[in-house]
Amino acid sequence: MKIAILGAGAWGTALAINQCGRHDVRLWVRNPAQISTLYMQRENTRYLPGFILSDRIHVTSLMEEAVDSADFVLCTVPVKGLREIFDRLAKLGVQVPVIWGSKGLEEGTGRFAHEIIREVFSGPVCSYGVLSGPSFSEEVARGLPVAVTLASPFAHIRLAIAQALHHKQMRVYSSPDVIGVEIGGAVKNVLAIAAGISDGLALGYNARAAMMTRGIAEMARLSAALGGRAETVMGLAGVGDLVLTCTGDLSRNRRVGLMLAQGMNLQNILVALGHVAEGVPAALEIQKLAISHRVEMPIVDAVVKVIEGILTPRLAVQSLLEREPKEEINY
Repeated sequence: MKIAILGAGAWGTALAINQCGRHDVRLWVRNPAQISTLYMQRENTRYLPGFILSDRIHVTSLMEEAVDSADFVLCTVPVKGLREIFDRLAKLGVQVPVIWGSKGLEEGTGRFAHEIIREVFSGPVCSYGVLSGPSFSEEVARGLPVAVTLASPFAHIRLAIAQALHHKQMRVYSSPDVIGVEIGGAVKNVLAIAAGISDGLALGYNARAAMMTRGIAEMARLSAALGGRAETVMGLAGVGDLVLTCTGDLSRNRRVGLMLAQGMNLQNILVALGHVAEGVPAALEIQKLAISHRVEMPIVDAVVKVIEGILTPRLAVQSLLEREPKEEINY
């Protein structure tokens, strides 16, 4: 198949490397200046250094060239860039399935990607879906085993694309639950910040396990309120991605929490990170969503207070521990 991957960050580059040789891969680069580096060095030195791009991966800064005759489009830009990408695809008249691998909500509007694409494409909505799950870019690029979920409301699309991306080192499951998968991908990043704060304060494994477990309950409550399926939260896009992001050293959002616990300024943290940490803007939008749907999410609330400088990390943890005891309900 011909796959247009839009976005040459770490995730887009990793997927291009992972799928090269099985499919005709075209990698669209937003910044034309990055083209020369990718062509001459065949390496994404900024976002995924140490991995060679095969000559078979066609790199271009022209979106119309990338999507021309593609069987499907895979968007890997951060959520904040999705609306622009969807708008350009709509203007190009793209009618093939559009899949995204972004996790989070649009800052300012609180929209999930499936809501954005339905707003942007006028008339009949193009077929779409989301690829999510526990998948660090570096390991995907190395060809290490990974399992992810492809969710779409269009049965034939999710089955066909899951089959296309599936190979012996990448197991791709399919699901109709776009909402549940997107909630899992967004909330787990916020919980990873909380995990980093817990680890940065040296609170121990017990505390981190408790936070993750109660975080799953928060995720499940929000998913249920928005129409997602309970089993999705317990799957790869929920618990699976949560475990990886809260415990893995490659997790950007966990690193944000670790540095917050050290007393670093948030803006300095984001600059030092060099990559987008989706959990920061997602925390604020998820809190708004929870409030509007009357969903209790105390861990998310605590992370927001740390991000906004209302509470120090230690006081935020203390506020959680001092909450009144109650019966354990895991949804």
